[in-house]
Amino acid sequence: MFTYEFPYLTAIIIFPLISALAIPFIPNKYGKNIRNYALFIALANFSLMIYGFWQSYTVGITELQLQETYDWFPQIGLNWSLAVDGISMPLIILSGLISTLAILASWKVDHKPKLYFFLLLVLYSAQIGVFAAQDLLLFFLMWELELVPVYILISIWGGKKRLYAATKFILYTALASVFILVAGLALAFYGDNFTLNIAQLGLKDYPIGLEVLAYIGFLIAFGVKLPIFPFHTWLPDAHSEASAPVSMVLAGVLLKMGGYGLIRFNMALLPDAHIKFAPLLITLGVINIVYGAFTAFGQTNLKRRLASSSISHMGFVLVGIASFTDLGMNGAMLQMLSHGLIAAALFYLSGVTYDRTHTLMMDEMGGMARVMPKTFALFTAASMASLALPGMSGFVSELSVFLGIAQSDAYSTTFKVVIIILAGVGLILTPIYLLSMLRVVFYGKKEIDLSQKTFAIDANPREVFITACLILPIIAIGLYPNLLMKTYDLNTIAVASKVRASLPVIVQQGSEKSSSVTIADADISFQLKNN
Repeated sequence: MFTYEFPYLTAIIIFPLISALAIPFIPNKYGKNIRNYALFIALANFSLMIYGFWQSYTVGITELQLQETYDWFPQIGLNWSLAVDGISMPLIILSGLISTLAILASWKVDHKPKLYFFLLLVLYSAQIGVFAAQDLLLFFLMWELELVPVYILISIWGGKKRLYAATKFILYTALASVFILVAGLALAFYGDNFTLNIAQLGLKDYPIGLEVLAYIGFLIAFGVKLPIFPFHTWLPDAHSEASAPVSMVLAGVLLKMGGYGLIRFNMALLPDAHIKFAPLLITLGVINIVYGAFTAFGQTNLKRRLASSSISHMGFVLVGIASFTDLGMNGAMLQMLSHGLIAAALFYLSGVTYDRTHTLMMDEMGGMARVMPKTFALFTAASMASLALPGMSGFVSELSVFLGIAQSDAYSTTFKVVIIILAGVGLILTPIYLLSMLRVVFYGKKEIDLSQKTFAIDANPREVFITACLILPIIAIGLYPNLLMKTYDLNTIAVASKVRASLPVIVQQGSEKSSSVTIADADISFQLKNN
């Protein structure tokens, strides 16, 4: 048990939320006061977050730290229960960084600025709440809370089809999130001891039937958010219509909630069911990788191409968490963090480009490298990271996933070879669609009057600073991966070890029988103990 004096987690969740409530009372005619206030709150909260973890969090410990538990609604068993470990702590820092940069990226928003920055601060709080919550109902409430600001931000400040995209987003994600509540309550009510504490839920011994049903419920909920094929169709629409700062948060943080949920709930709570579903996850992961890459290659809308790229890259998370190996799990976690930085940079730069050209159609762009060299250089750097160039974070994460599945003893050689070859197809397609994007946008045939004043302005210092804050960590992690991996490796290894411990490779003797379960049609068999 770790004790400390100041409730840092409660503070970094509540502070942006309480501060947002003061926005309606701030006098502001043109949005300047509001944006300054919102940026100050975001920076203050991010600084408090870093200071709190620096002072009170110990790297290299698998137990939950910074634990805070307060009675909130005892009649229904709901507690304000917060804690972090190596899996949630880096994601919280990622949320703080990207949310702060998104507010800075919103400097030109002058349409309903009070509502806009109010929603961004509420979204800031909700993101941290999802990753820090240790109570099932609190987790669900925070999960639902983050949906509302995103829906409004897309529907008011989005593009021409914003209402369609926002409605599709809320229908997919809100309906899917109901499965979190249903599956979670089924686990909470099982047995003699009702509990909503996520750690205590993991100590229960569930029958395999209940595990499978709960696993399916969680998989649907988190699969929509990740997103997993075929629950992915909301993502390209949401990204193509959302403003650049909202896309930064959506791609940089919200997608990672799906991966976090799969690790925290599907793997840690339901290891026996995870064994049964692991081949399906790997198959879906490869489909994500290949389908997302092919779809991206066919897109002419800049943001839709980047959105399809995100679908492809998140497939590596599925492959990693289903590999049963420590290296695969580490790669999946690193892929979430790496992609959060890379996607935020790419979507922000797409917004910078749109601000000058007033179009997202790549065939309407061209010749921009000559007049926007800074934007071109930054866009190229972010694209190189996305295509997994050695020396950048994307290379380390995807290589770890490949090595993790290759070293797994849970699958036959045939199955692993097929998976690696198919995933390799996605890797080959990634540089093709990204480099062709750079060629068309920055070197392609001129379709825009380069004499336009707004077009001829290159990235300003604010825009360069925002992008640099994302690209520098990408390079640092790529050159020295242990800088980040050491913060979570013991926790991901612990989860992977728990799942491996549930792999019953024991031939029963005496009166006990053994049964063989073949998965993925690849001569993979586990000797399962007949209870």
